[in-house]
Amino acid sequence: MEVRRGRAWNRPIPNGEGDYGEFYAACAEGRLLVQRCPACDHRQFYPRPVCTRCGATPEWLECAGTGTVHTYTIIRQYRAEPFGSEVPYALAMIDLPEGPRIFGPITDVDVDDVHIDMPVEAYAVEFEEGRAVPQWRPRASEATAATAGDRGR
Repeated sequence: MEVRRGRAWNRPIPNGEGDYGEFYAACAEGRLLVQRCPACDHRQFYPRPVCTRCGATPEWLECAGTGTVHTYTIIRQYRAEPFGSEVPYALAMIDLPEGPRIFGPITDVDVDDVHIDMPVEAYAVEFEEGRAVPQWRPRASEATAATAGDRGR
């Protein structure tokens, strides 16, 4: 997973307490993690100290960093900064092939081209040294097809 570094972070700093600390550190290393339960194989995201299915202690599972858009919304009105100057933008629930869904912004594409089942890939944006958050963009093949008008509209 690509990690974008050296850009000014003007958003609220994500809380790195508990299991999220390891998650953000892994993102800064270019790794996307979810949790997997060694007892029942349940996969979950967001990080928690226990498996939500059986109560065992989960382990980290490194993901491929790809997925598809399960659902999304387009934010078109918002006055508060820093997000107000970014409208319109897309926020989506991404289905990971490893099982869970993860929430995040979809970037590097016109918001009107975002669609359900759109193939996406993760990249990370460092918000402070050694900590980053995942974001999503169309997979290269999808971006090429959308640019060429091959989406079958």
